[in-house]
Amino acid sequence: MPLKIYRRNKIWHYAGTVAGRRLRGTTETTDKRIAERIRSEVETKAWQSHLDGPGATLTFAQAAIAYRQAGRDTRFLDEIEDYWKDTLVPKITGEAIRQMARKLYPEASNATLNRQGIVPAQAIINYASGLEWCSSIKVKRFKVSAKRKTPVTRGWVESFAAQAVEDELYHLAALCLFMFGTGARRGEACALRWGDVELFQKTAVINQTKVEHQRVAHLSPPVVASLANIPSNRNPDDLVFNYASGESVGQVWKNVIKRAGIEKLSPHCCRHGFATSMLQAGVDPKTVAVRGGWKDVATVMKYYAHAMDDPTVTDVLFGTNLTQDENNKAVSN
Repeated sequence: MPLKIYRRNKIWHYAGTVAGRRLRGTTETTDKRIAERIRSEVETKAWQSHLDGPGATLTFAQAAIAYRQAGRDTRFLDEIEDYWKDTLVPKITGEAIRQMARKLYPEASNATLNRQGIVPAQAIINYASGLEWCSSIKVKRFKVSAKRKTPVTRGWVESFAAQAVEDELYHLAALCLFMFGTGARRGEACALRWGDVELFQKTAVINQTKVEHQRVAHLSPPVVASLANIPSNRNPDDLVFNYASGESVGQVWKNVIKRAGIEKLSPHCCRHGFATSMLQAGVDPKTVAVRGGWKDVATVMKYYAHAMDDPTVTDVLFGTNLTQDENNKAVSN
């Protein structure tokens, strides 16, 4: 039978069968006219879902809930969910997502529009697509000028860590050494908990956010020493570096750089330094990719391999052994 409304404790409810499905629920209103409209909408959506598939009635809010429940990255989702609310997913186009990003972050750079607007909105819809709830979506990114990151060097890392220790920021010194020594991304490092670390075995389990994978990283002696110097009870559930997220590192990181009088480099430059230093030390690209948690060698070579600045490196062709100093310059031996 079609949906009918009935009252229970002054609140109107609906019940009935639509397209073979038994439906019942509350309209959450005491107004009969509003209850009738809600009943009609529920019935219409039920028929639409039956005739056109579940995606026809899928709302962005429903897709976002499933995305969150799957444990996916929730950064930047609040603003996006508030923007789309119960908008039907089939009505959301790639250009609509671009416009959303501009409205949410009118003063932001194109890189920020992509990272905080387009990427998470597209991820939610495409996650729902993976559940066969709707079609996938492609969204054109805003154009971003490609900037090559300057990799940190061992000398830079040691100077940064020394200043952080002088400022009694032992956790920040350890964070820098950990990212350089393991190739961990800033967010991955900040999510590290003491339960993931085995100082005696010199290992740490890193949850890789981008590739949804875990890897066990070796901890070199300087990294182990810096972790051991962090004042902490080392409860398994406690964050190692005391930062709730990667974004909270920014200002204190800049302050230490300023006091140390070293080049202004971002935390992500530590990951570049890991790859570049390993490659220039003669470690093969495949091993670098595995140890640093990259999905493939091509990514390492395209984005993380940095050439030495000194043109005299070509002396190696005539038998001169070369090493690199702390500023990435070639030194003849």
